[in-house]
Amino acid sequence: MSTVAEQLSTTTLLRFATAGSVDDGKSTLVGRLLHDSKSVLTDQLEAVEHASRNRGQEAPDLALLTDGLRAEREQGITIDVAYRYFATARRRFILADTPGHVQYTRNMVTGASTAELAVVLVDARNGVVEQTRRHAAVAALLRVPHVVLAVNKMDLVGYAEPVFAKIAEEFTAYAGELGVPEITAIPISALAGDNVVEPSAHMDWYGGPTVLEHLETVPVAHDLTACHARFPVQYVIRPQSAEHPDYRGYAGQIAAGAFRVGERVTVLPSGRTSTIEGIDALGESVDIAWAPQSVTLRLADDIDVSRGDLIAPSADAPAPTQDVTATVCHVADRPLSVGQRVLLKHTTRTVKAIVKEIPSRLTLDDLSQHPAPGQLVANDIGRVVVRTAEPLALDSYADSRRTGSFLLIDPADGTTLAAGMAGESFAGAGATADAVADEAGWDF
Repeated sequence: MSTVAEQLSTTTLLRFATAGSVDDGKSTLVGRLLHDSKSVLTDQLEAVEHASRNRGQEAPDLALLTDGLRAEREQGITIDVAYRYFATARRRFILADTPGHVQYTRNMVTGASTAELAVVLVDARNGVVEQTRRHAAVAALLRVPHVVLAVNKMDLVGYAEPVFAKIAEEFTAYAGELGVPEITAIPISALAGDNVVEPSAHMDWYGGPTVLEHLETVPVAHDLTACHARFPVQYVIRPQSAEHPDYRGYAGQIAAGAFRVGERVTVLPSGRTSTIEGIDALGESVDIAWAPQSVTLRLADDIDVSRGDLIAPSADAPAPTQDVTATVCHVADRPLSVGQRVLLKHTTRTVKAIVKEIPSRLTLDDLSQHPAPGQLVANDIGRVVVRTAEPLALDSYADSRRTGSFLLIDPADGTTLAAGMAGESFAGAGATADAVADEAGWDF
């Protein structure tokens, strides 16, 4: 047992999301991954085998491992992302199983927002369809660094290489235009198990990795020390006890990069500067700490620092701004309109804001921009200009998914309205939007 624990403690973690059109075989692929990687409990497998026999099927229908939640979605009981956890000897996984219907685009955004890899399924008989392009566009918007194109149901097209090659070429060209940095195409049959966990005996023309092999070996950028160092302050520790009469520390989780004792830092949005005098991690003093460690920073100068402030190296500090131009995915059932008062939550800071402009709404089918829609409704993705009551130290989402993202919240009841990504929509995009004149109400 200790050997297993030691093994898991040294393996890396990969977060990935699956996406595909209805009936592309996504449930079967997830079931096959869990089954063939020995991640299914015995009683779960027995239940699936029993249900399959009742349906007159000789082999267990692995889609039944996930169909319970899918049936709930179809009945309207819950429409959400299903998270599944499994592990192999080489890596641990968190799988976000997202709905395939177009009206659940917001759910794919939720599942892929923290993913380092997205598996996009395509039915080999249908090729790249509109929903495939939508999934590629969402992955590009969210800056998911790795995308796997899983061309499924190859058994139904005779395992023909030209069919796979055509689909892979079309998808790679489209996703490449969107700025997806890495695309890996894999021909599979989730039903038969071809190239999911075990290599296929029917496609000797394919020499690449299986789906699981790729998931186990794809580089995971957990070492964020090369990124812009950012430390959102969650809590100020001031015990004022006999043991620690003068202790003042700023606790939080390092969002990106690394901090070192002696480093010159700037506290934002105030702009005050100081030097890191000490770093406390797990009750011990350390010389360096990096993302995603939770630590307490101690500064040499007694300056005003509170929850919501951001500490960054002085040589690499973002410029605070009150004008935020971003792409948002609207997740609430109520619309988001121009002139609407909202709260903007960025890392540990929440400020009042107003929606000054909605320059365009993105049509994911062909990536065209519908100008000045006036409002965004559920599942819409669009550009917004927001004016905040107080300055925010935002990064571009392209530079940092953690400090470049934010939420728009309804101040009346705390409902999340939209998930935002500061900066340009797609890699290499050049669209900009100018803020309109201040309106009555929350006039900043």
